[in-house]
Amino acid sequence: MLDCIAISSFEYMVLQSPWGATTTKAVSPCSLADVMSEQLAKQLDEESNAFPDSPDVNAALDAGEEPETDCDLMLAQMLQMQFDKEFDTQLRTEEKKLNGDSKLSISFENYRMVHPYEDSDSSEDEVDWQDTRHDPYKADKPTTTPRKGFTGKGKNITTKHDEVVCGRKNTARMDNFAPEINVGDGLGMDLKLSNQVYNSLKQHCHSEQRRSARLHDKKEHSTAEQAVDPRTRLLMYKMVNAGVLENINGCISTGKESVVFHADGGSMEEKAVPDECVLKVFKTTLNEFKNRDKYIKDDYRFKERFSKLNPRKIIRLWAEKEMHNLARMKKADIPCPEVVILKKHILVMSFIGKDHVPAPKLKEAMLGSEDMNRAYYQVSIILGYYDPWCNLVHADLSEYNMLWHQGKVWLIDVSQSIEPNHPHGLEFLFRDCRNVSTFFQKGGVSEAMNVYELFNVVSGLQLSGDSEADFLAQVRKH
Repeated sequence: MLDCIAISSFEYMVLQSPWGATTTKAVSPCSLADVMSEQLAKQLDEESNAFPDSPDVNAALDAGEEPETDCDLMLAQMLQMQFDKEFDTQLRTEEKKLNGDSKLSISFENYRMVHPYEDSDSSEDEVDWQDTRHDPYKADKPTTTPRKGFTGKGKNITTKHDEVVCGRKNTARMDNFAPEINVGDGLGMDLKLSNQVYNSLKQHCHSEQRRSARLHDKKEHSTAEQAVDPRTRLLMYKMVNAGVLENINGCISTGKESVVFHADGGSMEEKAVPDECVLKVFKTTLNEFKNRDKYIKDDYRFKERFSKLNPRKIIRLWAEKEMHNLARMKKADIPCPEVVILKKHILVMSFIGKDHVPAPKLKEAMLGSEDMNRAYYQVSIILGYYDPWCNLVHADLSEYNMLWHQGKVWLIDVSQSIEPNHPHGLEFLFRDCRNVSTFFQKGGVSEAMNVYELFNVVSGLQLSGDSEADFLAQVRKH
């Protein structure tokens, strides 16, 4: 029965050829008895003995030959090192978890397995240049005296007041000076500074630091003579970016209270912008014009606000005051610049001039006799009708604050202008009349009145005095 099953199972074997069609090959039948026969077992044993014999390791060891195990030892040491690192890391984690935030901590230092290869240096001659303690080129600092104040005994005693010890200590203390103070390598030269020299250097270092801080603060928060601070420059750039101005060309003039720049006008939605404009940047320092307060603190329009402002915010109030004064004068048809926009302490106005050339001041204008008479007539009208038209007194009227343009006199710099009811209104008006009378009399205007006559005509008062002091005393009484 078994023979029949074996024959039916292995009667044919189908072979698949990788290059073409499959082929069939008849396999000779083999009975189970043949498989289990002793002859077949011997045949299989002979076939297994046909392979080459492997070398006998024990025989090689007996013969005295040592196998190569260096690579295995190194691999084992590396694995052990990695295991030790992982063990130490896990130990640190457990130590941190156990201690937590407790002030009393438990250390597992004795249980750590530090591999000996971790503490070994790669080279005996290698120097860690980041560690200044082992820097061979760093000079030795002077040794400090003990707490008792002296070292040595008998004749060899050295106190803390020793000249050499103090000199070397002072040299070492120079390292604590500011970085910008170059002290050199005093320790390397064994330099000994006396207390007097060291104190002088220390005082000079502190003075230079304070001076540098003051200069930096002044540069960042003040307007220089022909330049502006970063905040003012940012405001000017914002005007250009907003399209109010096309570009800013340069500085026209400087004064005690402001710096004036020329610019090309842009466009605004609410009002037209002139083709040529000026930027009047009021200086944020009070060094050159310290008496601003007497023009503004008694003005009822700004009296309440003046007392609550610090000196730097008063500058913005000063620019606002000029804007309102120019607007009032423009309504009275007095020739003056037209206000475009006000941004903090920057006032943008129309340009009095042509083609980037500003109109000359009345002091610098070369006027003939006819133009000089015409100018005097215009100034007298402005002075005589200042109160009815715009209710203002210029308070600084002179040939330097009047421009000659297109055959007319134009008034500028009216930030200090006040109303006649100001406590010092008549006094300032007298000063304006004096400046106008003196200039036109020197200019050859025969019709120019003296200061007393001009003041009486403008003010409507009938005052008299033997001298200017007596006249001013009567003016102050009114």
